[in-house]
Parts: sequence; structure tokens; C-alpha cells
Amino acid sequence: MKKETIAYPLVLMLLAACASMATPDGGPYDEEPPVFLSSEPAANAQHVTAKKIVLNFDENIKLNNAFEKVMISPPQKEMPEIKSSGKRVTVELFDTLKPNTTYSIDFADAIVDNNESNPLENFAFVFSTGDKVDTLAVSGTVLNAEDLEPIKGMLVGLYTAGDDSAFYKRPFERVSRTDSRGRFTIKGLAPGKYQVYALADANQNYFFDQKSEKIAFLDKVIEPTAIPAMRSDTIWRDSLTIDTIRKVPYIRFMPDDLVLRAFNETFYSQYLQKSQRPEHKRFTLFFADRNDSLPQVKGVNFDEKDAFIIEASEKMDTINFWLKDTTVYYMDTLALSVTYKVLDSLGAKVPRTDTIFVSPRKSRAKILEEQKEAFEREEKNFLKKAKKSKDYDEDNPPVYVPPVNHLKVNSRNSSTMDVNIPYRIYFDEPLASIDTAQIHVRRAVNDSVYEDIPYVFRQSDKVHREYVIYAEWRPEENYKVTIDSAAFRGLYGTSSDKFEEKIKFRSLDEYAVLLLTIPGTGNNALVQLLRSDGSVLTSQRTENNQCSFYFIKPDKYYLRLLMDDNNNGKWDTGDYGKHIAPERVYYYPHLLQLRALFEYTQDDWDINAPLNEQKPLSITKQKPDKERKKRNRNADRKFKNR
Repeated sequence: MKKETIAYPLVLMLLAACASMATPDGGPYDEEPPVFLSSEPAANAQHVTAKKIVLNFDENIKLNNAFEKVMISPPQKEMPEIKSSGKRVTVELFDTLKPNTTYSIDFADAIVDNNESNPLENFAFVFSTGDKVDTLAVSGTVLNAEDLEPIKGMLVGLYTAGDDSAFYKRPFERVSRTDSRGRFTIKGLAPGKYQVYALADANQNYFFDQKSEKIAFLDKVIEPTAIPAMRSDTIWRDSLTIDTIRKVPYIRFMPDDLVLRAFNETFYSQYLQKSQRPEHKRFTLFFADRNDSLPQVKGVNFDEKDAFIIEASEKMDTINFWLKDTTVYYMDTLALSVTYKVLDSLGAKVPRTDTIFVSPRKSRAKILEEQKEAFEREEKNFLKKAKKSKDYDEDNPPVYVPPVNHLKVNSRNSSTMDVNIPYRIYFDEPLASIDTAQIHVRRAVNDSVYEDIPYVFRQSDKVHREYVIYAEWRPEENYKVTIDSAAFRGLYGTSSDKFEEKIKFRSLDEYAVLLLTIPGTGNNALVQLLRSDGSVLTSQRTENNQCSFYFIKPDKYYLRLLMDDNNNGKWDTGDYGKHIAPERVYYYPHLLQLRALFEYTQDDWDINAPLNEQKPLSITKQKPDKERKKRNRNADRKFKNR
């Protein structure tokens, strides 16, 4: 009897466990997108005059990002009203319908079912106000010209060929918008010849009338065509198993491989953004755009003649003015007249003068007060410590002498350096004098003995207060840089203290070498070695289709190439008015895994491969939208429940 009592609940538990394996799952998934049933007017209808279109579907639907995804061509000046209700989508146009014109309403994947959000993909509704429906189409990709990034949401439009000024004057005749891959398709085209443009339309008027708008243009005329073709259609049994691959006939609309390279024209919008005076000794002017020359600065309440040491950024849009005269930098407020170039209404550069006032955060009196308080505090602490000494004489107390304020020598070097990187030091203020005899560069002979070696000491080309030491740095050897006291004197009278730093250079065994042969580049290409995040590490110019990178640390790298047509060492943008395309950019499509002690030779870089397939996805910032997995979930579930 006792055994029966124990066995009964065990049987129930086993039965429950078995039952739980076959719990009802609520029925099959809804995997089918909405089905278009009918419309008013009918699809592909002719002689349409109604401006209200009603589309009917087989189930309740909703619109997903209709404002972003739905595109009407020809483009509408007044925004249409697009809404869904139950099984119906209504589109109401407010512009006057053009005669003898094919209209296309491209929904992309904006129409989804109400339950599972299964999208009805690539759905477009077409009708005509004339006696025929135009059916041709062209497609392609828009990429950012400088880095081949796909551009999402950019307008791509057509004009009938023959009027290059149309892009400036009137809306596109036909239009589309790029998706997350930068892809576009322009539908409803009549036979003919067209010019193709892309536009980041800031004011939504469908033509290029603002210099700040990003644009692209194709430097050839296209002629749409259609040809019969075959494609493979794969039917899946489940997510892992192919059931059938069949050939399906379709009409291929061409060209379908257009690539437009988008760019911003050089847009000069100059003005003085702000001014700052972080300390009495200097003030800084910040401009909105580059300057072709230094602005002219005059003193209103002081004499500006020989009053400054000027430090300008490469574009001269940020400029530091170090005040040389103590009588000037002791002034709490400086009044300045600043003259620089701006564009007038005709696009010509003309002088403009602003009067500004620059003041430090603290007045001179406040700074002197704080310095006095700090001195008294330090003196009090000094005497407090001195009284604790056994040698303290109350009748003859020691006098507090504040520490000497030295000009700081800032090192920008690591203890282990690369042999191709110069030694750099940096100062907090401009230098008034340099005594190079007090600078010593020594190579270690052994652990305790160093020998002097020749060097070159000079100011950096890019940073005013940075200085560089060039020497014959040898791999795996130790060096010591010694700078004696008073080797440098700053603009404001302070001198440097003694400075010493030991450094060692890496072994050649720690580097990789990369040798490239790139047909078609000649001598005017700039090849950039990119870090794994896509940022530029270093660059080399090609010579006879070749370039080399030495002293590369083992890591993962990518390559980008700029066709530097004007040999100015940088990428240059385009100009539509002058019909100048932006300089060409290419990517090596594969990751390079470089290891120490290896010499890599790459000669398989085809810069003529399709541009939209070149940039590796791992460093592409504009990722394609994730595609929704719509089918085979029921088959997968049956497979799992076997």
C-alpha cells in the first residue's frame, strides 16, 4: 500500500512532463504580406482625372514611415495626404494633374499587415492621364564621393536631356529616393534620353537652389531600355534546406547599375563666429569658414603694431594672437577691429569689418589678489613647518622664497618609439629664444655610457609651439635626450628647467611591410592605410602604379585610394557649374591582417570594380536596414517539433 501511494504522483508528474512537450502553440504564424485586390481608379488606368486614389487589400493594413518611404513621381509641390484605414489606403493629390503623364506612387515597403507587420515589398501603383502608361525604369546607387558611404533618403531625379541648367531652375520630371543601401529605382519612364541627378533637398522644391545642398550628377546621358531576362527563384523547405531552384522569366529594365557620387560644392559662408580670451596673454578668433589670408586686426584702444605672435590653424579659421607687450596684455578689455573676406550677393569676396571686445574671465586685479593670497598661504605653511625644526631661530626666522616658475617642456613621446616617428616636444607659450647648444641627443653604448650623435632641431610645420628632433634613430637601441637649464626662454620671460628623457626604438622584427601594385594609378594617386575603424593611419603616393608601407605595426587594416588629380595631397570636391566631378575614391574590398616579420605583396586591387561593391561593410557606417525574416517560420517550427 505504501508503494502505491508513492508511485501514483510519480506517474502524474511523468504524464505532465510529456504533455508539456506538446503544448498548443496558438496556430501557424501569419507570414504572408497583404495582397492588393483592387483600386479606384484601376491600376495602369488611362485618362485618369481623379486626384483621389483608393487601394484595397485582403486584410487590415497600416503604413510604416510613409512620409519617408512613399515617393510620388512626377514630384508634387504640395504634399499629398496618404493614410490607411482598415483594409484601405487612400492617397489624395493636391497638385493639378499634368496631361499625358504617367504617375507612379512607389510605396517601397511602407504597406504592412496589421498583425505581424509583414511588408508588401516593392509595391508601386501606376496610372496615366493620357492614352498610354510609360513602363520603363532605371536604377542604381548613390554614394558619398569622399568615402563611398551609401546615402539614405537622397532624391534621385531625371530631366529630359538637352538643358544643363534645368537642375538649377525647375523640379525633377521623374523622381525617386534612395533606401538604406543607397539604392534607387525611377519608374514610369517614357522612351527618350535623360540626364540623372541626386539631391539632398533641404527646402523640398526638387531642384538645386542652395549651395549647401549635397548633389551628384552623371556625366553622361542615359537612354532607358527593357529586355527579356531570366532570374533564379529559390524555394526553401525550411530556413536551412532548399526545396527548389527554378528559372523565372522577367523584364530587365536598364540601365540598372548607375552610380552617382554625391558631394557638397565648396560653399563659402564666412563670418566671425566668436572670440575668446582664456588668459590675459592671448585671445582667439574663431571663423565659420576657412580664410585665404590672415584677417587684418587693428587695435582700437591699443597700438597693434608688432603686438602679436600669430598662430593660425591650417585653414586659418582658428587663430591665436599672443600679446607680446605687457602693457597691452595687462589691459582687462581689448577693443579690436577685425577685417576679413565674405561673399556678397554676386558671389564675390569683399572685405567686412567687425569691432569686438575681448576680456579674460578674471580681471588683472582679481588675479593679483589671488596670487597674493596664494603667496601668503604658502609662506604661512612654510613658517609653520620651519618652527618644528630644531634649528629654528625665532629672532631670525627663515625667509620664504617661492619656487621658480619654469617654462615647461612637454614631451609627446612614448618610452618605446617607432623608428619612422620623430621625437617631439611642445611648449605652453611661444618661444622667445632657443639655445640648441644646450640640447643633447645621445645613444647608449652600454648600460652607463652614452655618446653624442648629430641631430636636427626645428619647428613643426603644422603646430607653432611644437618642435621636432630628427636623428639617425636605430632599431632596438636606447637613447637619452637631455636639455640643459635655460635652453629655452618663453615669450613671457620664463626659462626652461633641466629636462631628460630616455627612449628606446622598436626592433624591425616588430613590423610588417606592405607592397602594393595598383594598375591604372600612375604617379598621382594617394593610398591611405586605414585602421580597423576606418580612420587614416598614414598615406603614400603611388609611383609607376606602386607604393610601399614600411614599419607597420601588426594589426588589421583597410586601404583607400584617392586619385589626386591636382597633386595637392588631399581630396577635392566637385563643382556642377564648371562641370567638375569630385576626385575619385576607391577601396580595397578586403581586410588586411598584417603580422610582424612578414612582407605582404598585394597586386589584386581592381579599382575598376563596381564602386558600390568596394567599401567593406565592416567600416561602412550606413548599414542596410535589417531585412525582416518573413517566411519559413512555420516550416522551422514543424522541423523543431519532430
